[in-house]
Formats: sequence, structure tokens, C-alpha cells
Amino acid sequence: MEELDLKKLISIFWNKRLQIIIISLIAVVIGTIYSFYFVTPKYESYTTVVLVKDTANTEESSEITSSDLGLAKNLIGTYSKLVKSKSTLRETINNLGINETESILEDKITVSEIENTAMLRITVRDENPVQAMKVANEVTNVFAKKVAEIYKIDNVYTVDQAEESITPCNINHGRDILIFLIVGLVVSIAYVLIANMFDNTIKDADDIESNTDLITLVSIPYVNDENKKGGIN
Repeated sequence: MEELDLKKLISIFWNKRLQIIIISLIAVVIGTIYSFYFVTPKYESYTTVVLVKDTANTEESSEITSSDLGLAKNLIGTYSKLVKSKSTLRETINNLGINETESILEDKITVSEIENTAMLRITVRDENPVQAMKVANEVTNVFAKKVAEIYKIDNVYTVDQAEESITPCNINHGRDILIFLIVGLVVSIAYVLIANMFDNTIKDADDIESNTDLITLVSIPYVNDENKKGGIN
């Protein structure tokens, strides 16, 4: 592809502006249809749990020390795996009577540590907002029971119960349309550049001099009937 200076490049895009606008508008229409009619709404509900010191079965002071917090934070990785363990998921499914496999339910659950704390957030994403709420609460309860059974301690405290979400978490019409608009612009610009690369027609005097050994001595402007200022009919 021949080198293009900025002025010539702008001229190319300006001359092809209609194609760029049409391709971009088509992309916007496709993005609008996709966002409104093809994206399945999904809802998120989450619980927040904190790992606290278990003093129910001891005579130790209930005061929490930095070492207790450090131990709780060290357990977060283990507890995160326990939330999504097969036994926890299986019991959750049985308790709620939902028709899902353990692997499907596992994909809907996300466990994340709240930064610089001994807290976990258990998030469930589902197409049914009520089921997302129920699963989040139940899996948290089952998880807390598993901790008590395995470690013989009761140190999982639920700070926030899951609530029913009324707003889909995966739908943002403005963002989707903007993404398709950007894609449309990129495609249209690529189309213009590729079309120009394969276009070997002579457009101006510079094209003659750059592609041949000829020198342009004079150029005659093209005048059609619309831009004539006078003359004999």
C-alpha cells in the first residue's frame, strides 16, 4: 500500500463518509436488537460472611487479637473451596429441591475475599432472581454447618443475607450499543483502507506522477451542467 499523508487520508475518509455512516448505523441497529432481544437477563444475589473467633466452647477471652484475624484470613482460601465443594453443593440442591447438577450450580457461584478483611462474599448469578437469592442464603448456611462439622468451631457469621435483585446484572443497553458502534467504525475504516489499497484508478495529478515517469504539465477541471455559470444552450 502506498504511503498516505494525513491530508490525503482525511480526504479518503471524507469521500467515503457515506459508507462509514451506513456501516456504523447497521452496527448500531444490530447492537440494539442484540441487547434488547438476545441477551438473557441474569440476576445476582450475595451474602457476606465474616470469620470470627469461636468462644462458645472455651473459657478464653472473647477479645479478638491480631493473631485471630491472621488465622481467619489464612482460612479464607480453604473456606472459599469449601463453599463450592461437591458436598456443600449437593446438600444445597437437596435442601432447596432444585433441578440442577452440582457442576451447573458451581458455575453460578463466585466466592471472593473482601480486600484487607477476614470476610467473604458469596455471590450467585441466575436467570431467576428468587432462586439466586435462595441459593445464596442456603449455600451460606450449609457452608457454615460444614465448617462447624469439620473444624469443630463455629466461627462463620453471616453479616448480610442475600436479597432479591430487581435489576439484571448483565444488561447495559448503552454499553452494548456503544461497543457495536465502535466495532462498526473499525470495520468501516478497515473497509475504506482496504478498498483504497486495491483501487488503482487515477484520481489526481499526484497519482500520475507517483505511478509513472510522466510529469503533469496542465490539468483541465471537469465542469458539468450543474456548475456552469454561463454558456450557450
